[in-house]
Amino acid sequence: MSGKKVADVAFKASKSIDWEGMAKMLVSDEARREFYNLRRAFDEVNTTLQTKFSLEPEPVDWEYYRKGIGSRLVDMYKEAYDSVEIPKYVDKVTPQYKPKFDQLLVELKEAEQQSLKESERLEKEIADVQELKKKLSTMTADEYFAKHPELKKKFDDEIRNDYWGY
Repeated sequence: MSGKKVADVAFKASKSIDWEGMAKMLVSDEARREFYNLRRAFDEVNTTLQTKFSLEPEPVDWEYYRKGIGSRLVDMYKEAYDSVEIPKYVDKVTPQYKPKFDQLLVELKEAEQQSLKESERLEKEIADVQELKKKLSTMTADEYFAKHPELKKKFDDEIRNDYWGY
């Protein structure tokens, strides 16, 4: 993959990252600090890719050098320049880590689903407690026990067994 292609892929990848969405999920200051360090590093690498590797090298103007230096020396340099072969980069790292990364993505999705379920449960519980708090001053024991039958059973059992807590 040429430098230009690498830079294009990195640029497209950076556009698909929802940095603000991820930042909203962070709760601790330390996590925010680490996240912003990650984002800054990502942006620096992306900028480097965009500037250094997206530019094609300027072609050498051999005729200009022939006029000033002489054609024999320039032809020798041109031959050496043309004989240089830059090996293609073969990525040996990505295949090693791709399965691990994919597994982490699966675990991340599972953890996200569990977190969403837990958040939903906690929000419902908070709503119930807030509702109870509002009604507590006017609620009768029968209304309370209707919502919490396990407590009514516990109290009835204690009364039936003549257990008064002392």
